[in-house]
Amino acid sequence: MNFEDDELYRDITGFAHDTPTWVQHTAEVWTEAGILLFGALFVVAWWRSRSDSTRAFAIAALAPVATALAYVGSELVKSVFAQERPCRAVTGAVPSLAECPPTGDWSLPSNHATIAGASAVTLALVRRALVWLTAPLALLMAFSRVFVGVHYPHDVVAGLLFGALVAAVAVRLGTRPATRLAEAMRTSSSPAVRWLTGEGPRTAYAASHRRR
Repeated sequence: MNFEDDELYRDITGFAHDTPTWVQHTAEVWTEAGILLFGALFVVAWWRSRSDSTRAFAIAALAPVATALAYVGSELVKSVFAQERPCRAVTGAVPSLAECPPTGDWSLPSNHATIAGASAVTLALVRRALVWLTAPLALLMAFSRVFVGVHYPHDVVAGLLFGALVAAVAVRLGTRPATRLAEAMRTSSSPAVRWLTGEGPRTAYAASHRRR
């Protein structure tokens, strides 16, 4: 399959080779470390939502689950298209900065871009203001996959869109049952379960007044 962006791939990877060594190393680290950063943001979102409404907590809890579903979906789509990596398929391109994945680890869509798109959208659903942070991070992560030479531009565009769509739908469909589950957990007799979900705004407010 050819989406006719071989030339754009050559331009980006050629530019990458002309950048300083520290830029290349930063891109190689960021292309993987970005996933860890999104994971840390999920943890922060969960922690802060413990003192928020039950619905807000449910959305924060759903965010990483929806992202994982998007990732699984992207793996299934990969097996359908079975597109070879550009670091092997594009003639006349410079060697990729990152190691070219083995044959069978297909290119379309980009798993990293899928995770980035899904994470950006779900975290924005948790707290709207986060979109100003998560959207640029997702775009940088997606671009880095082309920069280091392991994906075509269309791979990362498809990954961002696929991840964002699947994750948004998953959160939309899962919010109501997740809210009911969170309500039950917040009234559980188990201290560990209640710690996991937090007290919520009303209980936390009342507890603070009792301590006074």
